[in-house]
Amino acid sequence: MSTFHMGLIINPLAGLGGPAALKGSDGVAEDALARGAEPRAAARTRLALECLLPLVGRIQFLTFPGPMGADLLVEMGFAHRVLGHLDGPATSADDTRHAVEALQDAGVALILFAGGDGTARDVSSVVSEGQPVLGIPAGVKIHSGVYAISPRAAGELARRLVEGGLVRLASGEVRDLDEAALRDGKVAARWYGELTVPVEGQFMQQVKQGGMESEELVLVELADWLGDSWEEGVRYVFGPGSTLHGLAANLGLETTLLGVDVIENGAVIARDVTEAQLFELVNGHPARLLVTAIGGQGHIIGRGNQQISPRVLRAIGLDHLRVVATKRKLGTLAGRPLLVDSGDPALDEAFPDAVRVWAGYKEELLYPVGWGDPA
Repeated sequence: MSTFHMGLIINPLAGLGGPAALKGSDGVAEDALARGAEPRAAARTRLALECLLPLVGRIQFLTFPGPMGADLLVEMGFAHRVLGHLDGPATSADDTRHAVEALQDAGVALILFAGGDGTARDVSSVVSEGQPVLGIPAGVKIHSGVYAISPRAAGELARRLVEGGLVRLASGEVRDLDEAALRDGKVAARWYGELTVPVEGQFMQQVKQGGMESEELVLVELADWLGDSWEEGVRYVFGPGSTLHGLAANLGLETTLLGVDVIENGAVIARDVTEAQLFELVNGHPARLLVTAIGGQGHIIGRGNQQISPRVLRAIGLDHLRVVATKRKLGTLAGRPLLVDSGDPALDEAFPDAVRVWAGYKEELLYPVGWGDPA
């Protein structure tokens, strides 16, 4: 099974101001240390990472030097790669922001960060839209909706993702109190943005009878979502399979069951295309690729859709690929990853460790991807 790449950022100053009665840590770390406060962020992060120890051979962390992650990963025996550098003995908000930029440039599937609301603000100020992140609560103030309820909860959620569990993506608010005002007895909170965070994946509503998910209803809801969000002038490539064929039918579009079709501005512009025709349609033109998984097997590329060749994938861009699959279909994989076999090993390795899966109306899951030998 391929290695899962996960980012880790620890704000070593997070939480210092609480025991020192400073109502927070922003800008008062030296004062807190002078009052005898002890760093707690690494210990909180350790609690989260302990949940991942049974999977130690399947994960490689990417992190920043010393107290921002590398020291703890060495102690716990996790494989890791250190990016960037620290400018001095004390870390800063700039270090957090640089770490976020470096980790997402490296293509990690999830960024774990330990801190408080100030750390969440730093993350949100530079993170790319849609990059999944998850907060390990280690600060004094935890008002933002981007943190797990406890360090162990964060670790369990990360473990679920690595193991192939259904992990839904949602938008979490970043909020922070004005610490200077708080120290004067005034409570003033501000909204600073939103982050994409994984939440506990469940077999949710959309039931027909006997508590089972209705694939027909899910396809109707997915069609409603896609119909509401077509991008003008963008070409949507629909891969083969009954899931995408049914999705198109609910949009009032006639596509081929076993072929690859191209849709633009709500109309089919090319049906059952060859690889050469498809490349001509997407090369240099904005495009999105929708594929589904083979039930029970998990291939999304390289089985029955060879028209979607390596050069087509590169022309569209892997960041513009979405998998369409119901939770029932993902459940047939029993936690095994989705598989890619494009015929180009370098391209297969370039796939993200987890991809977005459209599973219902405005419902996205994050699901692992593997390549090569899945055993």
